Amino acid sequence: MGNLDALDLKLLLELVRDPRAQIGELSETLGIARNTTQSHLKHLDRAGLVRPGGRDVDLALLGYDVLAFVTLEVSHRELDTVITGLRKLPQILEVYEISGHGDIWCRLAATDTQQLQQALRSVLRIKGVIRTETVLALHEHIPYRSEPLLQKLAPAT
Repeated sequence: MGNLDALDLKLLLELVRDPRAQIGELSETLGIARNTTQSHLKHLDRAGLVRPGGRDVDLALLGYDVLAFVTLEVSHRELDTVITGLRKLPQILEVYEISGHGDIWCRLAATDTQQLQQALRSVLRIKGVIRTETVLALHEHIPYRSEPLLQKLAPAT
């Protein structure tokens, strides 16, 4: 994304550090006018760099403490149908088309192993899914992060 300036990168860093920061707080922290902050945030939003929420929600605190990574083997003719079917399942958090072993990788949350099994059965019922392989997450050591990459891009102040 070549059209980001230093202020855009600083704003992104602040949003990563505090996703709930208000425009006034961001303006004060960066020493810029509120209108400038708002304008840059709109630019970042239109560019798709500020993704809709979800990363800051602790699903385990809401009872979804089973996290699984599911690799799907699918019929390539049915790939779009499979993606559409996965989109309808609320337990599916992320879906990626992958290379290597399998065709699709999903991150899935469940309240317990019984709900996980029901979700996996729903996945297997989607037309085009041939088989799945599931791995359970036991402990998160490094949560999703983008700050180190943004720091590397941002000019030193």
